[in-house]
Amino acid sequence: MIAVILKGILLGLSIGFFFGFGPAFFAIIQTAIYRGPLRGALMALGVFLSDSVMVILTLIGAASIFRNSENAEIMGFIGGIVLIVFGIVIFTKKSMRTESEEKKELNLQNPNPVFYPFKGFLLNIANPAIWLFWAGVVMGVAAPFKDQEFKLILFFSATLLTVFTTDLTKVFVSHKMKSIVNDRFLMAVNKVAGVGLFGFGVYLFIKTIIIVVGG
Repeated sequence: MIAVILKGILLGLSIGFFFGFGPAFFAIIQTAIYRGPLRGALMALGVFLSDSVMVILTLIGAASIFRNSENAEIMGFIGGIVLIVFGIVIFTKKSMRTESEEKKELNLQNPNPVFYPFKGFLLNIANPAIWLFWAGVVMGVAAPFKDQEFKLILFFSATLLTVFTTDLTKVFVSHKMKSIVNDRFLMAVNKVAGVGLFGFGVYLFIKTIIIVVGG
């Protein structure tokens, strides 16, 4: 069980520190810089809840697939390919917004703190790319677990909590380092994120091949 938790934590760290893609990520950082760490943390909470919903729904939908070892292997290949594609997209993605535009938008209103979890939840769950990303992760990573439901739950609980912890870390670090956390810095994060996800996708793909050959 400890090994399962550690693997979940390792995946969570990989996603948390390398997945710098999507409006929710940038919204969390911007909110922490311009609105303070509390509101940034509340938005991160909303993102965490939406991630949890997406993982649960994806696992429920994939449960019947994982019971068949051949299907599980196919899902492993698909998951690896999805993450490789995401890595390429993230690496080549360019920001279309400037820091001045972000400040202008953020200064238009100062909503109640309760608003931020809802904003984080909606920003994240409304992004089709995030659904596809988590589907890729679930299909690629969960395939070896097959019908071991308890281990699967334990694994993704550790993963999601670790991602949430890394998001909170980003919130407080970005608030303390306002002077360097700008658009150029975030673009550099995207480059690292792209390489990280590409590498993780290749790892999943090769691991599935080893399972197929060994099985």
